[in-house]
Amino acid sequence: MTEYQTQPRRAPASGWAIGGIAFAGVMMMLIGIFEIIAGLAAVFQNEFFVVTQNYAFDLDVSAWGWIHFLLGAVVALAGYGVLKGATWGRVVGIVMAVLVAVANFFYIPYYPFWSILIIALAVWVIWSLTRPLEA
Repeated sequence: MTEYQTQPRRAPASGWAIGGIAFAGVMMMLIGIFEIIAGLAAVFQNEFFVVTQNYAFDLDVSAWGWIHFLLGAVVALAGYGVLKGATWGRVVGIVMAVLVAVANFFYIPYYPFWSILIIALAVWVIWSLTRPLEA
């Protein structure tokens, strides 16, 4: 008679965990689109943004625009990966959410309310992506 080894059964993912992952994926795509739009606005209409005098991290508004555009594109793609259930999407999503939060922290003097909103959404995405899937 053959003896079979059985794998321990994993508990099914909780509804809260799946909802959190879905939320994070959708928010990442939304944050990515917002970052792309803000980046394009800074590149094409850099006079739109009011530049603060004597800012320690003084960078050209067009340079910030390209930074936001590129971050937004990667975040949106990672959000798609999260929604597809890819592990790489979660890992890249956490790293990119951190980078987006830091970039927006430095962008506060140019567009304060928007930057703080994006930072809060990025922190929420990080929290959602770091939740365990087990019940």
